[in-house]
Amino acid sequence: MAVTADVRLRLEPPIESALYFGIVELVTNTAKHARAPRAQIAITREGARLVVDVEHDGRGGATARAGGGLPGLRQRLAVFDGTLEIAGPAGGPTRARIVVPCESL
Repeated sequence: MAVTADVRLRLEPPIESALYFGIVELVTNTAKHARAPRAQIAITREGARLVVDVEHDGRGGATARAGGGLPGLRQRLAVFDGTLEIAGPAGGPTRARIVVPCESL
């Protein structure tokens, strides 16, 4: 697992917590379902938005099932006008992107 971040800042605690648990959910899914030999997390700033990309080269096929962790993550992010996009075709690779607007950036 490789992690890169081009930002060094502390966010408001509720936003920081939502991002932390979002990353944990995505990494857990990678370990549990993807059988990925490699994965990476990149945290970047795009204007007044914080972007977290979680990518892996596992088997792909990621879907948001009702009652699963991904719909719950979308709900947690929506409170902050954040979004979660997932591209995970069968056979991989899978890329999940969290975007959260942060006025304090």
